[in-house]
Amino acid sequence: QVQLVESGGGSVQAGGSLRLSCAASGRTFSSYGMGWFRQAPGKEREYVASISRSGATTLYTDSVKGRFTITRDNAKNTVYLQMNSLKPEDTAVYYCACALGGSYSVLAGVYDYWGQGTQVTVSS
Repeated sequence: QVQLVESGGGSVQAGGSLRLSCAASGRTFSSYGMGWFRQAPGKEREYVASISRSGATTLYTDSVKGRFTITRDNAKNTVYLQMNSLKPEDTAVYYCACALGGSYSVLAGVYDYWGQGTQVTVSS
């Protein structure tokens, strides 16, 4: 199975930036759709962004458009989430997810494997 490890989380003030990384163990990483989700305490897990297998297509939830950028480096088996202009409401545990068939849907159910999560805290 595919193992995913997130890193790069931390605490920042509102308006700051953070870059999350997700390293995958799969040998066919370039065939996977990848997504980022987040979950705040007491709330449902929420879709954030996703990217097609080649990186040619990206999708974002409305609340992060213009602030977050998802990219991937298939040579490094890594997906990134660059987060700029952070807001307190972005505070959550962020998870990366992998869809073996190449899907990059907003629906959590299409993803086969999930990372352990990394905490992002944004103070006002």
